[in-house]
Amino acid sequence: MIDPKAAQSYSEGDEIDWEDAIAADGIWSDSAKGERAPDIIVNNTFETTDLIDIYKKILDDGTIQLTSQQRKEMVEQKRKQIVAHIVANAMNPQTGGPHPPQRIENAIDEVRYSVDPMETIDNQVEKIIKLIKTLIPISFEKIRVAVKIQAIYVGKCYGQITSLSNIESEEYQKDGSWIGMLEMSATSFVKLEDALGSLTKGTAETKML
Repeated sequence: MIDPKAAQSYSEGDEIDWEDAIAADGIWSDSAKGERAPDIIVNNTFETTDLIDIYKKILDDGTIQLTSQQRKEMVEQKRKQIVAHIVANAMNPQTGGPHPPQRIENAIDEVRYSVDPMETIDNQVEKIIKLIKTLIPISFEKIRVAVKIQAIYVGKCYGQITSLSNIESEEYQKDGSWIGMLEMSATSFVKLEDALGSLTKGTAETKML
């Protein structure tokens, strides 16, 4: 047996601690009777007797049996991650701003998409976008923004800028002020505007291009 959460992490490409993830120390022909499968049968079936390699094969090619409660919890968690990913990276091309989470939730419900707790977020987001774009205007295109920061605030703001955007170009003016051309998601732009407004006491200049 393998821990379902560890199986989910593995399916998303994350590294897992196999010693903690595996809840059994062998392959069983009848777990109820405590009967182990002979090594020759295990090797013929999986082409190895290494337990970790076997579990990787099972996770790659098979399915994990979940209790109804485990599945419910994992679906809810994966759904929240999917919605958060879409909100953070997509925008409404009609307004240039992000969609609120509830709008994405409602759209997913309306198209009756069933979240798979074991499938990667990226794969499911791609499927969901194809479905919900018939209901709401949505795009994953990035926006480009010009930003100007006064010299005394550059040090405070630079970390926020690099964490929320990709800096395409930047230069310092003679007066020490900083000008940058940034690429980011619509949601990141909203966050950056709020952060810069607070850090620069409203003196930061931003312009969507």
